[in-house]
Amino acid sequence: MVPVVSADAGAGASPGLRLMLLLTMALWGGNVSVVKLLNVSVEPLVVSGARMVVAALALVAVLRWRRLSWQRLDRGQVLALAGCAVLMVYGNQLCFANGVQNTSAANSALILSLNPLVSTLLAALLLGDRLTPARLAGLVLGFGGVAAVVLHRPGVALGQAGLGDALMFGAVLTWSAGGLVVQRLARRIDSAIISTVVTAGGGLLLVLHLLIDPGTTWPEPARLDAWFLPLLLVSGVLSTGLGALVWNHALVVQGVARTSLYAYWVPIFGVAVAVLLLGEPLSVWHGVGLAGVLAGTWLGTRRT
Repeated sequence: MVPVVSADAGAGASPGLRLMLLLTMALWGGNVSVVKLLNVSVEPLVVSGARMVVAALALVAVLRWRRLSWQRLDRGQVLALAGCAVLMVYGNQLCFANGVQNTSAANSALILSLNPLVSTLLAALLLGDRLTPARLAGLVLGFGGVAAVVLHRPGVALGQAGLGDALMFGAVLTWSAGGLVVQRLARRIDSAIISTVVTAGGGLLLVLHLLIDPGTTWPEPARLDAWFLPLLLVSGVLSTGLGALVWNHALVVQGVARTSLYAYWVPIFGVAVAVLLLGEPLSVWHGVGLAGVLAGTWLGTRRT
């Protein structure tokens, strides 16, 4: 059983947890490039469904390895877990997959970077989390750092606001709202069990959606490149599965407001991968962005 923790429990987050979060953000940043490669031959929502199935299998294996027994849940907990599956996986992936196809890459990156701000505001409104000046300053600095990196990438172009932007914000809102529910649930349920149930439930909903939707285009296995399955396994097991474990555990220990600040690192690591592997040029704006994210994370997560 997980001990009861307050919304401000993150003041005592260990260096080990912070390191695991940074490693997870590095995985998520690199996963952006991996998913782009997967989407070359398979439509985005099918890739999302496949990733969730792989992640769910990996999480079940983790539960068996840890010898965690399933807890008896009351009706409220079952409904809350179902709500998390709908919000954090099914609804989030529907909004994201359709949003990226209807807006520019720059718009997508900037809107997704609103995650810490939205999460912090929701935590303040619904959980009574303290909205301190230091945390607000951290949010502004972090977002400014992300904007400096995103807006100065080669060939960047901001698009006009439209349906795609609304869907991307829907992805932010569903993820943030689900995180609040996870934080409350984890006071009584092990976070690994939550991660497994939410991923499996949301993945099942995605697969059912794809099977029912007549517009779904299923790939022909014989035409898939040799690297497709290895990349899918890496994305599903490491980024989606183990990433969910670390993220949800952090929600328990330090709350959604502090944990969400680490999301600012995703585009930073994503750009680092593009610079190292794709040869994108490195500029002074990358340094400005890194400084902003460093300062924002420190301000927003320190003891107050």
